[in-house]
Amino acid sequence: MQTVTYLTLDKDVRQVRQPDFSAFAAQISGGVLDATDPAYDEARKVWNGSVDRRPALIAKCLTEGDVQAAVRFAAAHRMLISVRGGGHHIAGNAVAEGGLMLDMSGMSAIHVDTEKRIARVGAGALLKDFDREAQAHGLATPLGINSTTGVAGLTLGGGFGWLTRRHGMTVDNLLSATVVTADGAVRVASATSEPDLFWALRGGGGNFGVVTSFEFRLHPVGPELYAGLVVYPATQGQQVLRAWRDFTTQAPDELSVWVVLRKAPPLPFLPESVHGTNVVVLPLVHCGSVEDGERAAAPVLRFGEPVGTALGPTPYAGFQTAFDPLLTPGARNYWKSNNFNTLSNEALDLVLAAAERVPGPECEIFMAQLGGAMARVKQDATAFAGRDANYIMNVHGRWRDAGDDERVRAWAREVFEAAARHATGSGYVNFLTEDEAERVAASYGANHERLQAVKQRFDPDNLFRMNLNIAPAASPHR
Repeated sequence: MQTVTYLTLDKDVRQVRQPDFSAFAAQISGGVLDATDPAYDEARKVWNGSVDRRPALIAKCLTEGDVQAAVRFAAAHRMLISVRGGGHHIAGNAVAEGGLMLDMSGMSAIHVDTEKRIARVGAGALLKDFDREAQAHGLATPLGINSTTGVAGLTLGGGFGWLTRRHGMTVDNLLSATVVTADGAVRVASATSEPDLFWALRGGGGNFGVVTSFEFRLHPVGPELYAGLVVYPATQGQQVLRAWRDFTTQAPDELSVWVVLRKAPPLPFLPESVHGTNVVVLPLVHCGSVEDGERAAAPVLRFGEPVGTALGPTPYAGFQTAFDPLLTPGARNYWKSNNFNTLSNEALDLVLAAAERVPGPECEIFMAQLGGAMARVKQDATAFAGRDANYIMNVHGRWRDAGDDERVRAWAREVFEAAARHATGSGYVNFLTEDEAERVAASYGANHERLQAVKQRFDPDNLFRMNLNIAPAASPHR
């Protein structure tokens, strides 16, 4: 009799008998894949090409009932379980080696209520799906900056992007979430229903259950904004970065200006002589009127002598895809990230020096400007606790050849460690890699103990552990 071999929560190897597997597969609308299925290898792929894991089973969930059946099956067999929304998380937690992977990509429906300015979004939706539907009505909620990112993973870890300074984090705009908890029950979490669970879902990651849909507040945005890029040569880096830092401390909430340090890609507005050289790229977005945006962003053009600019009226949904060509799936990726209250001259200089040593043409260091509306939310209002981060730096190692793994990772770690003494000590969980479990508690700060208590209530056996894990309060991490 054919069996399916799997890995338990205790890391034991067990088997599911064919009749049990067949009974389970019959409950999943989209079907269940195993390693013999022709669609298996494609279904297990995620954005980070460094991740090559083989789940025992992949459940293609299309309904809430499918998710309930999958969670109950995993719990009954003590099977390691993972959840794939967009599959974009750097650590690759969407795929459980030898476990059960829930593929949520089929649950991507989006409904926009223009009168109430609310969107209901399925857990399999990508940012581009959400932006497209909302922008058809001139509406948006704060999301990330790569359109192939999954809405679910982004939201559960906090979520920030071009609208965050004006409208807060993604979690600050979450009104409710429908979630299947470890007991297989469906719960609606909001400010008035399961408020502790709702608090934990807003930044606590996938620790508390499988969210099947989200309800978000929408804001009038665009559809056309003042946005684009200003590019300076790295030789002007010190002058430009100090001017940028000083400018951002006074910038209006509507304006976000970030920094990307890398080798110049062959952008059409850059002279060919600049391609492949070290540059300082300043992407910016103003979420008010185009006229106000042009006035507010004008000083960015005077930080030095640009080698190229591409600024003007831009569709918001279009700019949300602007960085997609630099972040295509399949490359090998490794990140190290720091949060900062302030950026001293010394911190900026060490980042510039590190950027001069980028180990490959796809590697970069970016610094996101935060603050504004997200900083005015109390630290304990949501599980996300990084409200004091006015800047987030992500050292982005990206490469193609597995032979370069250690070289690129070593560069990223070196930059992170050098910058750490200037940083807050906390981190953004959506940027933490698979080898940073020790940073989880620090990233939640004073909120961590409450998160452990919520975990104990809703997932006492730590069924949901393929994440930046928060152990239940009453037991050690298993």
